Amino acid sequence: MGRASRVIDPGDMTLDELRLHLAPDIADAAVFDGWSDEAISSAAMAAGVEESVARLAFKGGAMEMIAAWIETVDIAMAKALPAEKLAAMKVRERIRALVQFRVDAVEGREEALRRAFAIMAMPQNARRSLKLGWGSADQMWRLAGDTATDYNHYTKRAILSGIYTATLASFIEDESDGKVATKEFLERRIDGVMKFEKVKAKLTKPASETFSLTRFLGRMRYPAR
Repeated sequence: MGRASRVIDPGDMTLDELRLHLAPDIADAAVFDGWSDEAISSAAMAAGVEESVARLAFKGGAMEMIAAWIETVDIAMAKALPAEKLAAMKVRERIRALVQFRVDAVEGREEALRRAFAIMAMPQNARRSLKLGWGSADQMWRLAGDTATDYNHYTKRAILSGIYTATLASFIEDESDGKVATKEFLERRIDGVMKFEKVKAKLTKPASETFSLTRFLGRMRYPAR
């Protein structure tokens, strides 16, 4: 996914900084080696980092590597598409831009993504995987300007997390030129959600703002004073 800043010398980094620094190289290695110790070794060698220190940064194993990779995308996305830049767009355009940025960030690493999905789907990783997906969806909505605090806060993030995951799954299998099929898939999913939101908005309007046949007939019989 994205690439962390390389301004600080790796030898002066904290383990958290080193984790983000190595994550993109580990993702590159995971295309061939999977999310394994071999991938850590390759990334450490490429970055000129002591292998023992690199292993210490990822002592949590494969999920630690994947989580760091996801975090680098979160950081890159916020930098490339800050809220003030998105403010000029319509909501659907903001969401499309944010999801598409994340999809573009993993291009060329489809096999690493496929293997990451397989690891994240393991029962022992389900809870953390959901948390990671929720976190990315939450950041996207916040950048898009969402300030909802009621149940919409949760439904929006759950829906967007589903759209994002489904789009990545489509991306992995997409062999069309320029990944056009994935872009069209994303557009359809967002269009479907926007239509749903319009219907939901009508259904959840206060009774005073919606048409009521009973109230209408009552007024015909007893005109309002």
